Amino acid sequence: MRSIIAPEAVVTFKRLEGFAVSRSFGIVSGEAFLGRNLFASTFRTIGTLIGLGTADCLTDAERARGTALAQLRDNAELLGANGIVGLQFAASEQGDGSTRVIASGEAVLLDPAPG
Repeated sequence: MRSIIAPEAVVTFKRLEGFAVSRSFGIVSGEAFLGRNLFASTFRTIGTLIGLGTADCLTDAERARGTALAQLRDNAELLGANGIVGLQFAASEQGDGSTRVIASGEAVLLDPAPG
């Protein structure tokens, strides 16, 4: 499902300038799991030791963050929201070495502010 919530309507603040919150649907979340790839992890470690960048690692993390954010937007939209305020991310390493990324925020109905 492709979310219709615009990226600029998803903010870390409690308010979005130029808009008023007319309804809150509560806290929503989205999550993604980043599996542990022992082969890639080993070569990243070697690359770091010899001075190469960590671009692959960042790309994996960004992909997981993007997946969690897309799921968050979809879940908020299902409730009838057109925005998300108070966006937060959390990441934790699981027992098997994989990483879990969670995006959460308050799903809201935004109306243009009067004036």
